[in-house]
Amino acid sequence: MRAKATKHRRARPRAPTALRLPLPARRALPADMQKYFRLCEERIGFLPNVLAAYSFDVVKLRAFIDMYNDLMLGDSRLTKLEREMIAVVVSAANRCYYCLTAHGQAVRELSGDPTLGERLVMNYRVARLPARQRAMLDFAHKLTATPAEVGAADRRRLARAGFSARDIWDISAVTGFFNMTNRHASATDMMPNPEYHARSR
Repeated sequence: MRAKATKHRRARPRAPTALRLPLPARRALPADMQKYFRLCEERIGFLPNVLAAYSFDVVKLRAFIDMYNDLMLGDSRLTKLEREMIAVVVSAANRCYYCLTAHGQAVRELSGDPTLGERLVMNYRVARLPARQRAMLDFAHKLTATPAEVGAADRRRLARAGFSARDIWDISAVTGFFNMTNRHASATDMMPNPEYHARSR
């Protein structure tokens, strides 16, 4: 005799819970941070959500802005596009939705090539790149995916591709920064501004 089948209700999966930090009102921020936020809105049309998220602690907000501006906009033999390319390749390895969306858009804008941004997001190895940039991205990807395996041979490859010791430092610094921000974004369920999606297509 067959046992009578019983119906079991499946528990509904819980929606992911975002980390809800106590963000201050804009007017409660120091005057220079309010001005910085206004400048961001004037230049790009909106305030990136990452800045809003960091505003819960002004010390951390300033540190984030200072590090970002130095690494991504400061003096370096790496072009701004190359630094954004590193950001995308690192974020792809870490599957960071926020940074892939935001920095994928930056690659599209700076390169003038929408397909380059998409290739780097999906699989940087399919992009047609100069040998120098390929070596740079290979290093950034390895430093992200298997950092304990990075060694002298990898640095020699970068040197042969034309990178100086300072360049290698900059590649490593940008790679390290985005590994940190990727993990913060994933841990806090940070979502990118919707405006990024349609830009530079």
